[in-house]
Amino acid sequence: MLVINVLGLLLVALIVWWFWLYKPKESSLSEEVITIIVENGTYHPSRIKLTAGQPSTLSLIRLDESPCANTIIFQGLDISEELSLHKATTIHLPAMKRGEYAFSCQMNMYRGTLLVE
Repeated sequence: MLVINVLGLLLVALIVWWFWLYKPKESSLSEEVITIIVENGTYHPSRIKLTAGQPSTLSLIRLDESPCANTIIFQGLDISEELSLHKATTIHLPAMKRGEYAFSCQMNMYRGTLLVE
């Protein structure tokens, strides 16, 4: 009985860490194009630093066969793109003002952030 309770507490702690405490690594625009891999229910990297006032280019490679991974939506930018399976999809972002811009799948299960500085 004690083992089951300990395992249950560990599982709850893991869920809290994953959904509320985990902060993914950030990627900066050091090259002309940032490549994002869509795999296992995540965008990698999911936090991307961009320079304010400059257009940017993202290349998304969808390896996840889930229907949820089929579309990416950039809130606040009116950009929505279908992602081809196992092929790169290029998205050209306009020059943006400083701030945070969320992006996600159509069901908001895969999530990421553009940090424009």
